Amino acid sequence: MSRDGSSTRGVPSPAQSSLRAIAALVLREMSTRYGRTPGGYLWAILEPLGMIIILSFAWSLLARTPTLGTSFLLFKATGYLVLQTFTVLGGQVGHALTFSKPLLRYPRVAWIDAIAARFMLNALVVYVVTFLILSGILILENIDTLLSWRPIFLAMGLAAFLGLGIGCLNAFLFMRFPVWQQIWGILTRPLFLISGVIILYEDMPPMAQAVLWYNPILHLTGLMRDGFYPMYRPDYISLVFVLTCALVPMGIGLLLLRRYHRELLYR
Repeated sequence: MSRDGSSTRGVPSPAQSSLRAIAALVLREMSTRYGRTPGGYLWAILEPLGMIIILSFAWSLLARTPTLGTSFLLFKATGYLVLQTFTVLGGQVGHALTFSKPLLRYPRVAWIDAIAARFMLNALVVYVVTFLILSGILILENIDTLLSWRPIFLAMGLAAFLGLGIGCLNAFLFMRFPVWQQIWGILTRPLFLISGVIILYEDMPPMAQAVLWYNPILHLTGLMRDGFYPMYRPDYISLVFVLTCALVPMGIGLLLLRRYHRELLYR
């Protein structure tokens, strides 16, 4: 009972309302993005797998053995899947408000719910795809290696967190400046060339190392390979730098969205 004697039973708390809104938004995206697309979730696996196979085949024509280990597929996968985690989440979270714009006009659906729902679903999909591809490579190629789970989980977790941070800023920029969507696409295309997917940081020229050290994804691909290759010890990795690159745009993006979300939704 409330203070005035009226019954409050059945009235959800703000936390319960937010969880319900997030669940509804997740189910909506599952049905619209994956349920209506030819291939559905299968395409989420085939797309990165195809890229890994192409990169591995092309590199095998240039070198007899990969830089680390004996498997071209594993070497490329441990780099590319980290990069994909960042790019997918950075882009999908960035489109969260645009995708859910009709629902965000209802008072019980907040803009932060749309961001949380899109991040949770796409992070889950990316993690499952990563697990399936890496497990498949280890099994099919009969690779005998001692996995170190801490750097693997840390690399994937930070890649998702970095994607969330950039995605929060993108969520504002995509709606406020539509041309930023094209700029984002241009900026992310060369990332696989400068993020350690093809060439290790240690094999780059000193001048390139000095510049590309400030690419946070390069730290994460090195961390990922630290978990798959026992003899590889990347000493250039800075987790503080990666966290800073995630927290700064996340804070700026959330502050801008809190201030301008109504203006963006009713433009």
